[in-house]
Amino acid sequence: MTERKPIGTNFETWIDRQIREAAERGEFDDLPGAGKPLPDRGEASDEMWWVKQKLAAENLSFPLPATLQLRKEAEDALEAAAAARSEAQVREIVAAINEKILDGTRKAMSGPPLNLMPYDVEEILDDWRGRRTAEPAPVPPPAPAKRTLLDRLRGRRSR
Repeated sequence: MTERKPIGTNFETWIDRQIREAAERGEFDDLPGAGKPLPDRGEASDEMWWVKQKLAAENLSFPLPATLQLRKEAEDALEAAAAARSEAQVREIVAAINEKILDGTRKAMSGPPLNLMPYDVEEILDDWRGRRTAEPAPVPPPAPAKRTLLDRLRGRRSR
């Protein structure tokens, strides 16, 4: 479309003529998605819709910064330790995440500052044992109970 709009012709008729001529030449015949409904029709879109669409088309995901990935891994490790079946499993899980935390604090990582300290294995084991020996309550208490070690460690930023 390198030609200029002729003087005295309004834009609508000039553009309509170009579209009609292109259709007559068959330039719209083999377009991808021809005859299919528009994707995401009727859904609210955000500013980054095209990035998300490209990532989905390429089967990619947007990686988090390394420090945020490590924080997520630490949270997942605490949940896994709470659900572990034996003390040996709890120790393995905590030792593995502590090693990653120590490694992360030793080297520069992308993202916000890493405010994680290695977890105390004995504290987590005490909490795990307390969960194992406690009998399930028939009715949960109406008031929130004392924060568990898992809750305190999730909220902990640094020592």
